Amino acid sequence: MDQQTPHDDVVIIGAGIGGLTLALALRERGLDATILERTAELREVGAAVALSANANNLFARLGVLDALEEVSWAQTDLVFRDGRSGATLGRTPVGSAYRERFGADYLGVHRADLQRILSEAVGADRILLSHHVTEVHEDGDRVLLDLADGSQRSAGIVVGADGARSMLRRWVVGHDDAIYSGRSGFRGIIPTEQLTELPDPHAIQFWIGPTGHLLHYAMGGEGQDVNFLAVSRDPQEWTADQWVVPVRDADKLAPFAGWHPAVTQMLEAVEVTQRWALMRRPPLASWHRGRVVLLGDAAHALVPHHGQGANQAIEDTWALAEELATVGSGDPTAAFEAFEARRRMRTRAVQFASAQVAEVLHLPDGPQADERNAAMASADWFEDKLAWIHGYDPTRDTGIRPGSLSR
Repeated sequence: MDQQTPHDDVVIIGAGIGGLTLALALRERGLDATILERTAELREVGAAVALSANANNLFARLGVLDALEEVSWAQTDLVFRDGRSGATLGRTPVGSAYRERFGADYLGVHRADLQRILSEAVGADRILLSHHVTEVHEDGDRVLLDLADGSQRSAGIVVGADGARSMLRRWVVGHDDAIYSGRSGFRGIIPTEQLTELPDPHAIQFWIGPTGHLLHYAMGGEGQDVNFLAVSRDPQEWTADQWVVPVRDADKLAPFAGWHPAVTQMLEAVEVTQRWALMRRPPLASWHRGRVVLLGDAAHALVPHHGQGANQAIEDTWALAEELATVGSGDPTAAFEAFEARRRMRTRAVQFASAQVAEVLHLPDGPQADERNAAMASADWFEDKLAWIHGYDPTRDTGIRPGSLSR
């Protein structure tokens, strides 16, 4: 080995939620990992994240849940509303009853707070900033990583935790396989006190209609802010090379013209200058190539309609850390294959369910929408659509099976 090339047993590409959590999960099993982060400072894409019990139970195991709860808000209810009239279509309590059933709260948190807590737990000495990986080379029993500054690092195992626009995925697959979902989004954060028209400000809510939907939830230690994602059914095609494009502030209002005052007040309360393409990735036959394996959005990016992107990455970390603990200095192929076998069907089911949500929420007025509304009013709605996701225990690889997605 070239003595000028630093070598690590495990290198994680990306200091996002998945990469940082994996470092903690590996440490619990006695394994150290080095994280390479391309940016000069830690910053998350997007403003907020909703963490469900399937992730928070793992954070408890990793010793960071107490700190996380201090800067998060536990949602009081899950509410579906008609976007135009504001009528309540369905309501499920997700306070104490949710915690008692699933073992942890359903939390809303600023991504910056979550990343700070995780990075402090990992330790600054394990996170190398301004380390932008540009090329990957296989070299026998190690992987060589070329960096943008001209230097090089070496690793026995490389984990691509570099998000939905993963460079490592392109290397594994051989091309960029992103697919536009036919929907785009506008994002924003508003102090709760400014939303005078909003009923149930501390609940996670979906306002739905034929032209799109608005998802929002409270976050912060006092529930002092509301994060929203306004999803539009346009444009029909995404022609820009970038996933995020500049827009006029007024563009956010067009899909929601005539909607309930709570919706329009929320959208008008903050200037929005970017439109996000909501992209998805097709399922992969394999998540690894040689000594490189993918994690989280890099392996199975999904549209955000179930709010499960970060949660699925967190689930991944447990299974991957457990399998890597068996490798030692040998060939990691068997561990990678075992990891994929444990996670493939679970993540595909969540990917499919997330894609179907938009179809259900955006039904045109008529008999199908009436049937959906009646189903949302039933207690079976949560049991059928969501309990199998939130009640999953990745430490046992067992969970509630998904029900029909079309009812």
